[in-house]
Amino acid sequence: MALCASLTAFAQEPAEGDKTVYDFVPHFYLQGQFGAQYTLGEVSFGKLISPNAQLGLGYQFSPVVGLRLSANAWQSKGGWDLSANNTTYKWKYKYVAPQLDLTLNLSNLICGFNPNRVFNLSLLLGGGANIAWDNDEAKDADAAIRNVTKTTNYDGQNLQYLWDGTKVRAFGHAALGADFRLSDRVSLGLEVGANVLSDHYNSKKASNPDWYFNGLAGVKINLGKTYNKRVIPAPEPRVVEKVVEKVVEKPVAAKAEEIRRDVYFKINKTNVDASEDEKVKEVAEYLKNNPDASVDITGYADAGTGNAKINARLAKERAEAVSAELQNKYGISASRIRTDSKGDKEQPYSENDRNRVVIAVAK
Repeated sequence: MALCASLTAFAQEPAEGDKTVYDFVPHFYLQGQFGAQYTLGEVSFGKLISPNAQLGLGYQFSPVVGLRLSANAWQSKGGWDLSANNTTYKWKYKYVAPQLDLTLNLSNLICGFNPNRVFNLSLLLGGGANIAWDNDEAKDADAAIRNVTKTTNYDGQNLQYLWDGTKVRAFGHAALGADFRLSDRVSLGLEVGANVLSDHYNSKKASNPDWYFNGLAGVKINLGKTYNKRVIPAPEPRVVEKVVEKVVEKPVAAKAEEIRRDVYFKINKTNVDASEDEKVKEVAEYLKNNPDASVDITGYADAGTGNAKINARLAKERAEAVSAELQNKYGISASRIRTDSKGDKEQPYSENDRNRVVIAVAK
């Protein structure tokens, strides 16, 4: 259920427009927790519950991986139900357990980094040293048990691993932590952990490791920035220009001010295609009907293909081809024709392929 919650608790982002991006920033954090401990034993569950507290300093290296140094402390308990007199003997002792844990943010691992996520689930793995002392109640319980049995062979009914003074024992630790975000700096958390150490911890011989479990609730405070926010602007919409030619038929008697025809060429070609010949013919007819008119012919090449040198040649030869057809096919005098070429330095159209063109303007 926790994993499902982490999958759905994302900050909202518009489907269109600017995009918000969060860049993780490594940071320290402080964590204070309070709760209860259960020390595994052979008496009823409620008799082995004791108070527990933990203080930690952590560093988050990446959205997923971090380290936490903490000290878990307060009290552990032991107990024995003695069948000889139907009596339960209990004892408690103090401890402090410094430990180092590797932390893995499972929500960021599965769903990606999102500093605005309300819920984060983490796995903690590590270990440390349990430093225990003040085991006097266990000594009193052992003396009472020995007095009840009144035998030199206690048949396992005494505390065979009874210890005194201060004892340091290594332990392993695993936990799950759930953090609920209140702000960029503060979150509330729950943590449930298991700790395993040697059979000597609770003074009883059980021929298997001793365990204690912690249930903690507390607050986590981030020190410094945890992320940087940046906005990637939406790309500007591409505007494509479209040229629409409108041919207006005028009576022959009317004087035409000017005429423009765009003669298109195939890629890498300089000859006038048959499909474009009608445009050249219309320019020739205009010149014949207007003896004082002349024509400017400008050749172009598309910048999307070839190179500047090749395109300069193509543009020049295309302009010359239209000029030659006006002279040779339609009898227009060369004195009425002016030719020019722009190569690919100028592009009259936004669509690349339409720039393989000769523009003829007669007036």
